[in-house]
Amino acid sequence: MPESMRGLKRSHRCQEVINAAIGSEVTVMGWVAKNRVKGGIIFLDLRDRSGILQIIFEEEHCGKEVFAKAQKLRAEFCVAIKGKLEKRSGAANEELATGHLEVEARELRILSESETPPFHIEEDSKTKEELRLKYRYLDLRRPDIQKNIIMRSRIATVVRRCLSELGFLEIETPTLIKSSPEGARDYLVPSRVHPGKFYALPQSPQLFKQLLMCSGYDRYFQLARCYRDEDLRADRQPEFTQIDMELSFVDVDDVIEVNELLIKTIFKEVLDVDVKLPIQRMSYAEAMERFGSDKPDLRFGMELKDISTVASKCGFSVFKDAVSAGGAVKGIIVSGQAGMPRKKIDALVEFAKGYGAKGLAYMAVENGGGVKSSFSKFLNESDINEIIDIMGAKEGDLMLFAADKKAICAQVLGALRVELAKELGLLNDREYEFVWITEFPLFEFSEEENRYKAVHHPFTMFMEEDMQYLESDPGRVRAKAYDIVLNGTEIGGGSVRIYQSDIQSKMFDILGLSKKEANERFGYLLEAFKYGVPPHAGLAYGFDRVVMLMAGAQSIRDVMAFPKVKDASDLMIEAPDSVEEKQLDELGLEIKNSR
Repeated sequence: MPESMRGLKRSHRCQEVINAAIGSEVTVMGWVAKNRVKGGIIFLDLRDRSGILQIIFEEEHCGKEVFAKAQKLRAEFCVAIKGKLEKRSGAANEELATGHLEVEARELRILSESETPPFHIEEDSKTKEELRLKYRYLDLRRPDIQKNIIMRSRIATVVRRCLSELGFLEIETPTLIKSSPEGARDYLVPSRVHPGKFYALPQSPQLFKQLLMCSGYDRYFQLARCYRDEDLRADRQPEFTQIDMELSFVDVDDVIEVNELLIKTIFKEVLDVDVKLPIQRMSYAEAMERFGSDKPDLRFGMELKDISTVASKCGFSVFKDAVSAGGAVKGIIVSGQAGMPRKKIDALVEFAKGYGAKGLAYMAVENGGGVKSSFSKFLNESDINEIIDIMGAKEGDLMLFAADKKAICAQVLGALRVELAKELGLLNDREYEFVWITEFPLFEFSEEENRYKAVHHPFTMFMEEDMQYLESDPGRVRAKAYDIVLNGTEIGGGSVRIYQSDIQSKMFDILGLSKKEANERFGYLLEAFKYGVPPHAGLAYGFDRVVMLMAGAQSIRDVMAFPKVKDASDLMIEAPDSVEEKQLDELGLEIKNSR
């Protein structure tokens, strides 16, 4: 029969007893992690969100009735225990903060019993994720998940305090808004009051935060819930959180300066890691040239090197043809891997094909200076030496080459260097390498739609020196946009916004949006721009990604309390689900067909 807490008040969480005096009386409450009987003594591990504390029940101290009750305890029973804090009589457990302490129980109340859980509550659980997410309320008891959720809360607290001290105001923006079909698909919400019309859930607070700048609020932020109805991906959530901000009367350097202070503060206060400022900046063009990615992982080398010059005049037709077609030949060095087995190299070739490569060529500088290569028979000694010299290879190094369009070379080798770094153990989760990527292309051409599209969004400002190319060569125009990248993951991005009406109109023209279409989609913003809009810029972080990287977690689902699986369903509450016909009638809706 469950007992009440009447007369008992928790004095400490489990780990907080380290601050109490030996011999003092404490009252702790939590869940039974495990219990065992040894030599007539019951040893119980009590768990709460702070950690684990050992409790001992000895009949001579707690009495016959309490001892008998303690014998009935099972895993996940919720209990309250009152007793005397003592130094452990046996060997200390150095893995626990409370490993040198124990509570000699005097009183026990079983607040509620538990059925046998569908899986064991433990760190680094090997239970299938689908089962854990079905019983997420149990999974959330796991100490490693609790640490992640606690860290998430700490980061949010630091963000709020830091930005407030920097003069930002936390302002909430609506979550029932107008649909704007540019970009990812919206989640739609039918209106009962306005039959046949729909709200959309926000993909970001972009337009509202720009309106706040028009309204004179100067510096805004919020931890904003956002929604995107995107195609299925294993580590993407339909609803997520952004650390969102916007600033007035600023340019790129001002936004970066504020955010470097924010990053430094978060990492110091939460992880005690000193982030060196200023953070390195790298243009998009340089990042693609050196790393084959606009989110380069700088924890290791393996930079891309271009050997197109020698490739264009060598006897290997695969190389020569790629260059003559306007492409390139690029390679990476895998240090100390000249002896990599052919079977392993073949596996890397298959990996590269998954990223668009037709194949990979390799060359190894063996110990002693000999060269082993998949294409050396097509080269003379001078060509081989020139390739080795350009690549900067040493004895014992393996070189891998891709020959194709420049974009494919970058894509293939950019992915390959990261895959090799994982396989060779070059990635340290406790090493934090930041880089700002700047000067992104403003436009990209869509072959499918036969028009230019905004790489970021249609309110992004271009670099002033590129204005001359706006109409003649839009693909050449660079944006005043910036991403902050950590360990090969983009954790945030933003841009300076267009605030002049004539430039915004020109932008819409290039994107193929008529005045009518622009007004239908963004009329309220364009109307606001008629009344004295300040220069402004902003940035948003993927909060879940930030927490994941700081916690060393493998998935954003491990740092979200109630995540969904890759098909956007919630296994615990079984959502989405059908609704009653009455609800559909009230909304004037009917289900045409269902798959």
